Amino acid sequence: MFGDIKETMTLIGESQQVLGGTIRLAGGMTVCMYVFPMLLQEYRRQHSAIEVKLITGTSQRLLQEIRSGAADLGFITLPVNEPELVTVPAMEEEMLLVAHPSHPLAKKQRIVPHDLEQQPFVLFEAVSNSRRVVDGFFAKEGIEPRIVMETENVEIIKALVRSEMGITIIPYQAVAREVRSGQLFCARISGTHLVRQTGWVYQRSNRIPRMIEEMFKAYERVLPRLDLSPGKRTASLKSRDMS
Repeated sequence: MFGDIKETMTLIGESQQVLGGTIRLAGGMTVCMYVFPMLLQEYRRQHSAIEVKLITGTSQRLLQEIRSGAADLGFITLPVNEPELVTVPAMEEEMLLVAHPSHPLAKKQRIVPHDLEQQPFVLFEAVSNSRRVVDGFFAKEGIEPRIVMETENVEIIKALVRSEMGITIIPYQAVAREVRSGQLFCARISGTHLVRQTGWVYQRSNRIPRMIEEMFKAYERVLPRLDLSPGKRTASLKSRDMS
């Protein structure tokens, strides 16, 4: 009973106080580049006294940081199957075929899985959940990709595609700007719908700290502004709906 009273008093106090302190936020490179800037701007607009520290790396490293307490909250590609951690799905990104605008595939009205045979690919590393989505598609279609490079750095992937080293399959959010400017071409692959899911991950406990709850609220406010899938404004430019 005394424990319940103490927790209630803490919640009341937190709700009335200006939030301060430090929140340590973990995320992969794509999230850090395309989600966190907008999210943290919104978060700090409401809670300017909170210091935010970012941690990036592979999903395995980020999960270790959360387990050890070095990170308070992670935004990580799912699935995460760890009983001691809480996972809350929060974002679904469409993954599209991306190529240089001069690539022969960019001239096709409809891209089918068979068109990808013998094409050189620059892909995420095999250990990543994002890569597992792509590998699942290859296995389903019986495609043996010719992989010329693997990296977790999405900027390296885009640079190699721009230099015509190969093609790739990555989240639309990572290429939306280049597609609009005509630097890259993207398209759906006919008959497929490739998505990757990202979610909040944090240690299981009796109570979620208010700093974390406020991060969830800030994310819900910015979610409608994220480029998770080609919309009408991009369909008329350099992306094409091939489904």
